[in-house]
Amino acid sequence: MTQKSLKIVTKSNNKLQRKMKQTINYITNHIPLYLMLIPGLIVIIIINYLPYFGILIAFKDYNIFAGNNPIDAIIKSDWVGLTNFNKLFTNSYFWTVFKNTIIINGLKVIWLFPLPIICAVMLNEIKNSTYRRVTQTVIYMPYFFSWVVIFSIFSSILSTHGIVNMVITSMGFDRISFFMDVNIFRGLLVFTDGWKTVGYNTVIFLAAISAIDSTLYEAAKIDGASKIRQIWNITIPGILPTIILMLILRVGHILDSSFEQVLVFYNPIVYDVADIIQTYVYRMGIGQMNFSLSTALGLFNSVVAFILIVGANTASRKLLNRSIW
Repeated sequence: MTQKSLKIVTKSNNKLQRKMKQTINYITNHIPLYLMLIPGLIVIIIINYLPYFGILIAFKDYNIFAGNNPIDAIIKSDWVGLTNFNKLFTNSYFWTVFKNTIIINGLKVIWLFPLPIICAVMLNEIKNSTYRRVTQTVIYMPYFFSWVVIFSIFSSILSTHGIVNMVITSMGFDRISFFMDVNIFRGLLVFTDGWKTVGYNTVIFLAAISAIDSTLYEAAKIDGASKIRQIWNITIPGILPTIILMLILRVGHILDSSFEQVLVFYNPIVYDVADIIQTYVYRMGIGQMNFSLSTALGLFNSVVAFILIVGANTASRKLLNRSIW
């Protein structure tokens, strides 16, 4: 080793030692804060990491009665490798469920993602504070309703003898089966999800708009910029990081959303267009007691979701130079 190389190595070691010493000193000086982290870390480990042991079910012929408890049953069940995944991918109904999941959640991204942005921009332009608060409260309120309550509301409105069908029949047209028509049901899911969630997402974008420097708008007014120009050149760029963050999260969860909604709304008649991955897992795991196959499907869902969120983040970083990490 040359003298120059020795100096570089020595310098690197000294730098590493200084960093380690600084870290140790920082931890020593903030021991109470780290002690406060311990309960939270324990909860996270128990809730988020210990259940990972259950992933083994996807690679086993799981028999719940093989052991004295569920964990013992996992250990004692026969190992079958990728057999469950092979059964899954050769099952034609799996691809129907996968297609339904992509279509339903894809429609929600296309139609519902821009709506909160538009609502937030419009609410921000309302000068009457009372009217703005009332409007914001009205569109935000459905978010607090459970899907059971929302189903009851729309069932009374859109059922065969509901208000909408009464109006339709009074105009001389045939009744529409909103909950049993395969051509309408997906649209119904998108509409009801928008009714419930648009207000909540609007608040997120309103918060992002409120963080924009007001002097930018004042300067734009002095330069003669119209409202449309102010929105396009100041508001939208100002909330662009929030838009990208929400879009990446939405794309990453495109396979694991809508479970509660679909479970409450759908019925066997519309299974072919409404059965999604989560409801299929639920019916196999709880209804048919096929835990191995349902776990394999859930693991596949998680892997695809991870790939989607990483891919969306990478695309955003390369195309827009903005990303989550």
